Amino acid sequence: MSTAVVIDAPGEHRLVPHEPRRPEAGEALVRVHASGICGSDREVYQGNRPEGYVRYPLTPGHEWSGTVEAVGAGVPGSLVGRKVVGEGFRNCQVCDRCHAGDTTLCTAGYEETGFTQPGAMAATLTLPARLLHALPDDCDLTAAALLEPAACIAAAALKGNAQPGERVAVVGTGTLGMFAVQFLKANSPAELLVVGTRRDREALSRQYGATDFRTKDQELPDDFDVVIETAGSADAARISAGLLRRGGRLVLTGIPAPGAEGLDPTDLVVKQLEVHTVFGAPPDAWAHTVRVFAAGLLDPLPLVTHELPLTEFSQAIELVGAGDPKVGKVLLRP
Repeated sequence: MSTAVVIDAPGEHRLVPHEPRRPEAGEALVRVHASGICGSDREVYQGNRPEGYVRYPLTPGHEWSGTVEAVGAGVPGSLVGRKVVGEGFRNCQVCDRCHAGDTTLCTAGYEETGFTQPGAMAATLTLPARLLHALPDDCDLTAAALLEPAACIAAAALKGNAQPGERVAVVGTGTLGMFAVQFLKANSPAELLVVGTRRDREALSRQYGATDFRTKDQELPDDFDVVIETAGSADAARISAGLLRRGGRLVLTGIPAPGAEGLDPTDLVVKQLEVHTVFGAPPDAWAHTVRVFAAGLLDPLPLVTHELPLTEFSQAIELVGAGDPKVGKVLLRP
């Protein structure tokens, strides 16, 4: 009998028998290969995710990869057997924002796999087939399990719109930061600076394409064209804005703690900065991510440090929150 993780309430979880749910019209049944854990999963478990962005009891898991086992009526049968990843946001498809392609801004309300809808920390996942993105047959599904965070950063890269030969920078050296380096490198920048707090991330940053690495307490430039912030702190946002030339482009992806002091509006106006923010990934960012991954320009595997069976969910959550620099991406395998 296969199992699934269920979080009944903050701090309370159990392993339960799992039976695949037969796909209805427009749906697909996916055999899960791996499911990643990120800080938001830890928020769900601890109970500090904002109200309205989680619904208990819940099977978590919004970062995943797998293989389609069955499809419902109206879904092409050719999808069966394909390796896939899937968008998390369950958008309505009919509001103005959805029609504009901004599905993460759906006005019908927030619904997302692994937060308000059953997620992938189970043997199988049944979801709308329209959310799936097919992968190359020869792709590594373990690497593909990280394409959800990569898609969020793809959204940032598309908004930053870095052009070949521009000077670009990334602030933050976690999983999102390392994906940002790879997306920016693919645009052939003149320079690619990474700013972080941990000197031990320099080697990986350079492996992914960084031409310079500095910690935030070192002297920093102020003439870059595009900066993507991934660290999730008010301090990181200020550092990111400070790296930009007048008229530069800033994309914020991190979410600081509530009440954090933000950017100085005077600095933004005087420098005439173009500021964008990202929360989640719309379809175009997912499609971009899959293309870049298929082209061999994204290498997620060096970010994975732990792979555990689903039954070790508790240990996985502890690893993610331990603050150990040796812990990178943690995957659960059903």
